[in-house]
Amino acid sequence: MTLLPEQFADLEPFAAQWCLATEGERYSTRMASSMDDMQRFYDAVTPRAEAAMTYLDHIGLDDMPGDALNLLHLLYSMIMVSFPVEVWRQPWIPDASEASMDCVIEPAP
Repeated sequence: MTLLPEQFADLEPFAAQWCLATEGERYSTRMASSMDDMQRFYDAVTPRAEAAMTYLDHIGLDDMPGDALNLLHLLYSMIMVSFPVEVWRQPWIPDASEASMDCVIEPAP
């Protein structure tokens, strides 16, 4: 069973791990992932992000089918790992100790 639209079949190997509906799930996955895993995910999705956003723009948020919603969640996960990959070179925020932040409102859809 595929989770993503056919046009994004190349990203399917990342779908099961990174198509996550909530920010909490994405954050937990980021914290449990190695930098190598996040780097591979980021390197695969980033060059396809613009095409994915264009694809999703043509669908709209109100009538989004499951495979498109999974693609949106995959993009949200790419954003979640962008700072660790691009800036910090570690899953956690440097010098933040045990600090945490809980999201009380999730983006729609």
